[in-house]
Amino acid sequence: MVMTTTTSKEPRGHWASKTEFILSCIGYAIGLGNVWRFPYLCYRNGGGAFLVPYLLMLVLCGIPLFFLETCLGQFSGTGCITVFKIVPLLKGAGIAIVVINFICTAYYNAIISYPLLFLWRSLQAQLPWESCGNAWNTVRCLELRGDHHVELFLNNSGMPIGDRYRTPADEFFHNEILQISDGINHMGGIVWPLLLCNLIAWIVIFCCIAKGVQSVGKVVYFTATFPFVILAVLLVRGVTLPGALEGIKFYIMPQWSQLLNLRVWADAAIQIFFSLGPGWGGIVNMASYNHFKNNTKLDSIIIPIVNCGTSILAGFVVFSVLGYFSHQTGLPVATAATGGPGLAFITYPEAISMLPLSPLWACLFFSMLFFLGVDSMFVQIEAIVSSVLDVLPRLRSVKLLITAGTCFLLFLLSLACVTRGGMYLVQLLDWYSASISVILVCIVEVIAVSWIYGCEKFVHDVEFMIDRKVERFWIVSWKFITPIVLTFIFVTTIAYNTEVSYNGLSYPRWAIGFGWASCLVSMLCIPLYACYKLIFTKGSFMKRVKNQLKAQDWGPADAEQRAKWSD
Repeated sequence: MVMTTTTSKEPRGHWASKTEFILSCIGYAIGLGNVWRFPYLCYRNGGGAFLVPYLLMLVLCGIPLFFLETCLGQFSGTGCITVFKIVPLLKGAGIAIVVINFICTAYYNAIISYPLLFLWRSLQAQLPWESCGNAWNTVRCLELRGDHHVELFLNNSGMPIGDRYRTPADEFFHNEILQISDGINHMGGIVWPLLLCNLIAWIVIFCCIAKGVQSVGKVVYFTATFPFVILAVLLVRGVTLPGALEGIKFYIMPQWSQLLNLRVWADAAIQIFFSLGPGWGGIVNMASYNHFKNNTKLDSIIIPIVNCGTSILAGFVVFSVLGYFSHQTGLPVATAATGGPGLAFITYPEAISMLPLSPLWACLFFSMLFFLGVDSMFVQIEAIVSSVLDVLPRLRSVKLLITAGTCFLLFLLSLACVTRGGMYLVQLLDWYSASISVILVCIVEVIAVSWIYGCEKFVHDVEFMIDRKVERFWIVSWKFITPIVLTFIFVTTIAYNTEVSYNGLSYPRWAIGFGWASCLVSMLCIPLYACYKLIFTKGSFMKRVKNQLKAQDWGPADAEQRAKWSD
């Protein structure tokens, strides 16, 4: 049978070297969550004890799932939609991936526009959030200098939200950067500096992915390595600060009793899952550009370990500076230890403002955040574009136009996120749009490979591809352990889900409904596509089901390898 991808005269392309693939995967997997989510999770869930479930979930779920996706992409040589020719009835999962990426890249680019604006405002002799004497400050602004101010700040948590004291960094972020409104009911107008940074970020991303794998492969030599350089510099600076040791102790001190808490295990599994990025199509798509005989098994061990090691390293960077912050202000480290945007754009900048040469450290930190975000965007948008071109290969001759159109459409979708109420929308979509649907995609993926196509047949395919034996560990993981862990993650994500809020403000019911709708719109692609195929194909119902569960046109993209595999 002739492969769909060969109907195009335009070649799909390959990485110029294995290094490009590894750097792209590392840049994709290591994102903002490694800096602003893992350190806080580790502190909250037992410090050093949290590493036990975290590393266990890496071995039982993260690495096997990463290996599965790289094998799928490399063997088939196609992106996240057409790869489901292994089980055509479940092709809706590939469509769901594209929908998820469309929603998430729109708001995610708004997030990486924040570091750009911070970076621009840091290019001066004194950081603008060092003091309260600015036009955007209110009477509730409180500089954390002196015992009296610290006592006021510690005692204000029970006050109404509008009456609480805020640090200069808090007011700079919300009043100057975001120009935030009173809630999602009041979206307000465009914040023009944010719009400009958003546009700059989109232009940078488009220029980097304009030629697809050829341009991305070159750009990642800088974008994937530069954050590591900055992280190393910030680590050295952080651990040499007074009070750093106390912060690090707070971060890693084991609380073994926490291992009896189911929530700790759930957090470890969820963090591994979302940190490595399976289910988003990025891993499958990047692997599809590999040469057919590349050793995916080794790659799938190295990249997740580097990712997890970076998360742990980022924790030392963050908590060493928070320890210094505690030392300078007298505030407990627990008061400063937060996760998410609050850590990246309020707490850490507040601590940086107390350092000598603070503008330098601020520039380094926000540069790192920007490049961490941009790397993830490269892969997600390339996954969207490649998926479209794999389905419609005749469009490969106008790939530049398709890429430009995709970026422009996503830019238009992101405009709502750079309004005065944009942060509320960003938080809402980040909370709901992918948290459950990506896990469902991975469950479908594992079931499709291990239980419908057949794990033994898939292992035979992989062994043919990499010319190496696939040990029993991988088989047991794909058939039993990984599906069980994914089901556990799916159930606990729903069970522990709380209603979204931002900065102490709850969301109205309509907004929560909109958030769930952004999740369901991708999840429904799976059953709707299956129904479509069963309704509009010929034959008896059982024959239709059987045909749609059977691999169609599955095999190596390379004609020579395909012939050998068929024999």
